[in-house]
Amino acid sequence: MRNLQEATERICELKGGLVALDALLPAVIDTLSAAGLSRLTASFDAHAEVARTLMLNSEMSDVVLAAFEREVARNSALLRRSQLLASSVTAPPGLDPLLLTATRVSAFVDTTPLCRNTGFFFRRGAQLFLVSTRQALVGHHGTPPPDRIDIELPVGPKGDKCHTLSFPMQPSGSRGRCRGAADVDVAVMALDPAELPASAMPLAFDESHLDSLGEAVGLGDPVSTVSFPLGDSAHAQRIPLARRGAIASSFGLRFEDTASFLTEMPSHPASAGSAVVRRRTVDRTGKGLEGWQLIGIHSHDAAASQDGSSSALHRAWYADILMSLSDGCWRVSPQAR
Repeated sequence: MRNLQEATERICELKGGLVALDALLPAVIDTLSAAGLSRLTASFDAHAEVARTLMLNSEMSDVVLAAFEREVARNSALLRRSQLLASSVTAPPGLDPLLLTATRVSAFVDTTPLCRNTGFFFRRGAQLFLVSTRQALVGHHGTPPPDRIDIELPVGPKGDKCHTLSFPMQPSGSRGRCRGAADVDVAVMALDPAELPASAMPLAFDESHLDSLGEAVGLGDPVSTVSFPLGDSAHAQRIPLARRGAIASSFGLRFEDTASFLTEMPSHPASAGSAVVRRRTVDRTGKGLEGWQLIGIHSHDAAASQDGSSSALHRAWYADILMSLSDGCWRVSPQAR
């Protein structure tokens, strides 16, 4: 370097290049299958070891070596977390993979139950989220925010047993890990998949399930929810059930100027927060969730008829709200019970 200005410019160029690489790695990860991620992880470990050997046998400062080890550890953690999320869960024989997306969500204030709803899992890149009602995760319509969330994960060879995880929800720290929209009864909570029990078998929707893949979605199309509609009276029911209905309002339009549409289907208060899905016209099922499109989040709020009586019409919040809600959430570790 001829002078200080050239050195400064070179450092700025290097910083810009590192930022570009930081943007490239997650983009590459998002395009890879579980097998591809496994190969990438092994290759990265091998190349990092070669680079480490070369650096240790050259005149490198301790600052450079420390920065190298820090970045290697960060990228390794990102790859392994993504690999864990992308690995396929094989459903036991006779158990539809769709049933593994749902979980029972119980919210508490002290020891008092606040609500018992349904939730489901959504993955965005390397981050896993629990999706449920706003009431269950952050409080809604005057209800207090919960100070503890319990979720149940299917475990065991048949998926008919459960593992309960408890999440303390300290008010000072809940803002970053949970997000809800003001006028929508939907919220998300960031999870760390590494903290889930090894025997758990949750499956997660991802961004690909929000895409219609060119298929038309419209009035009268059959839809399903996966939830726990029998509440607490199902003799220790562990596996969720599916309920079928139809889209009852113009899909793509805002019903009553809200980010929702209507479905016609039977419901139970415990079903609130469940995924509303449609089976794709082209069979893409395979071993996972490829055959399903996630179109909404079920609300137990029923539309009233003109005479004031209740009906089987229920609001469903458009699923694309998950993209905005998932921005900016951080992971939180659970406490197993």
